[in-house]
Amino acid sequence: MSEQPQWNYLTDMDGVLVHEEVLVPGADEFIAELKAQGTRFLVLTNNSIYTPRDLRARLARTGLDVPEDSIWTSALATARFLRNQRPNGSAFVIGEAGLTTALHEAGYVLTDIDPDYVVLGETRTYSFTAITRAIRLIEQGARFIATNPDPTGPSREGVLPATGSVAALIERATGRSPYYVGKPNPLMMRSALRALGAHSEHTIMIGDRMDTDIHSGIEAGLQTVLVLSGISTREAADRYPFRPTLVVGSVAELVGRTSDPFRAG
Repeated sequence: MSEQPQWNYLTDMDGVLVHEEVLVPGADEFIAELKAQGTRFLVLTNNSIYTPRDLRARLARTGLDVPEDSIWTSALATARFLRNQRPNGSAFVIGEAGLTTALHEAGYVLTDIDPDYVVLGETRTYSFTAITRAIRLIEQGARFIATNPDPTGPSREGVLPATGSVAALIERATGRSPYYVGKPNPLMMRSALRALGAHSEHTIMIGDRMDTDIHSGIEAGLQTVLVLSGISTREAADRYPFRPTLVVGSVAELVGRTSDPFRAG
């Protein structure tokens, strides 16, 4: 009889653990169970605005106790990707502290003079001047990188334009497509696996979006769990040509079975 695998977890944040800084019921019990069992896990987000320290504090206000080193952002994935591609390079950055801090820690110099890359991330204050500068630098030969392709982000007042929308503007102006690092690029998952020290065969991705979370999880060779507490509905999920391993209402349904979430019953 084969041994029961020790599962590792990658879990999306918005729609899975929290809704606009409000706890998804049962998410605190789910995280507490992972920690109590010594299960390796990372909380993933395509949002590049915040550092892991910032996100830890924001999650703590909702009642979630997630260690700083258990948070993985598209900014961290982007910084690791660029460090591997061109060590000690330079970049012109449109983004917030989460992205600039990650790039600094990866050994990058931030400059608007002949940078190796233009790196576009999330910000709540997109500047026409900065976007114009990015366009001109790309025309002059800078390589175009974006942290994620999400066209919109949530807010209490409604949707906000996000990285993907601004990237489309720059792409239209320059004719140059960006390389997106975040989900659904499986690179985001693979970088998280390396950070976790885990193998894809024994790792589960939990997400609320078929088009990013489940898509990238499948392409990275992970088992996948779709929760219906966020964006995707069961009916919408059925229209995709790929399927998650498991569909549950929320992570509350995984409490008490994180060691073997795919068992019957």
